[in-house]
Amino acid sequence: MASLKRFASTPFGEIAYSESGSGPAALFVHGIFHNGHLWRHVIPGLSDIRRCIAVDLMGHGDTRTAPDQDLSFNGQADMLEAFCTALQLDQVDVISNDSATGIATIFAARHPERIRSLVLTNGDVHDNWPPASFERTRKAAAQGSLVPAMRQMLTDAEFARASFAIGYQHPERISHEDLRASIAPLLSSEQRTGEFLRFMHAMDSSQTIVIEPQLKKLKAPTLVVWGTADEFFDVKWAYWLKDTIPGCSRVVELEGAKLFFPEERSDELIDAIRDHWHALAAPARSARSA
Repeated sequence: MASLKRFASTPFGEIAYSESGSGPAALFVHGIFHNGHLWRHVIPGLSDIRRCIAVDLMGHGDTRTAPDQDLSFNGQADMLEAFCTALQLDQVDVISNDSATGIATIFAARHPERIRSLVLTNGDVHDNWPPASFERTRKAAAQGSLVPAMRQMLTDAEFARASFAIGYQHPERISHEDLRASIAPLLSSEQRTGEFLRFMHAMDSSQTIVIEPQLKKLKAPTLVVWGTADEFFDVKWAYWLKDTIPGCSRVVELEGAKLFFPEERSDELIDAIRDHWHALAAPARSARSA
């Protein structure tokens, strides 16, 4: 994936993104603490069949927003709609992880016409967020100890790995450089740090609970890929999505995988996504031949 960031001007600010490949647009959306760098191993395996766009959420990465911008999941979902408008993307395949799974379902529920397909991985679903295992981090943010800890992560590789270990199957294999790529933008200025903390404080599961009726009408072809060893998001939520979204065809379980498996087990995710997209193309080919 190209490292050069581009910016889309929207009413929500200058939204940072990177892209590679050609074809129908696919929008990759990350969760808290990360940015588009999360998808660095996945996108190269898909850019031969899609225009792969990795966006930086508001309060993350290199995206620039106004000091009073709404950074809630609702606000982020509205930003994705404005981002698609700015890039003239009529429809997109959306791939999400962590917080972005909650954001993506809100986006899809509100704008089903935008969604060519969905691939949802471990993340915030319905009333299961913020997860109980995340409360320690939220309390640290409220007490003022989280930001100093994040600063220590920039210089102390072992501390950084230990801090993120809960989300990785093999944290010892994650490079300090990659962890810094996620953390450093959050600390690049007082405003950026404040935005990140506001994003965390705005977490409220009522935003995903209220969209359940729309999800029950969502016909967009949906695939759920879920790591079974995630300490934040139990696999039962993968099946909640399958049972709720009519367009959901199946759940792919990745045995032993944790929250950030798109970084660690990208080949398996790539294979699942390619199969999902291939199945989407098959009816179109059949219709043309008929």
